[in-house]
Amino acid sequence: EVQLQASGGGLVQPGGSLRLSCALSGGPVNDYTIGWFRQGPGKKREGVSFLRNSESRTINADSVKGRFTISRDNAQNTVYLQMNSLQPEDTAVYFCAARKGRLILSNLWPIAAYDHWGQGTLVTVSS
Repeated sequence: EVQLQASGGGLVQPGGSLRLSCALSGGPVNDYTIGWFRQGPGKKREGVSFLRNSESRTINADSVKGRFTISRDNAQNTVYLQMNSLQPEDTAVYFCAARKGRLILSNLWPIAAYDHWGQGTLVTVSS
């Protein structure tokens, strides 16, 4: 059974950085398309960054381009989300999700495309 364990959230001041981790168990992370999503207070869950299986190209939402970087460590079976220049509007619960195989670009964004979800980790950006 595939399970995802997200961690790394916390309280950070505007302009600060955090790195989130998503550890996958039950299979090699390189076989999965991984997405990071977030859900802010009173908002719908939205896609943030994506990394397709066996591919190094990353796909990012416009709101985080140039600030967030998704990466994969196959040895650790973990996907990371490095978040820099954090702003209050980045405050949200962040979730990682996985789908075995490759999704076409347009199918990366719908939450229904993913079979496995982590439990979420809270990121609060505040002074």
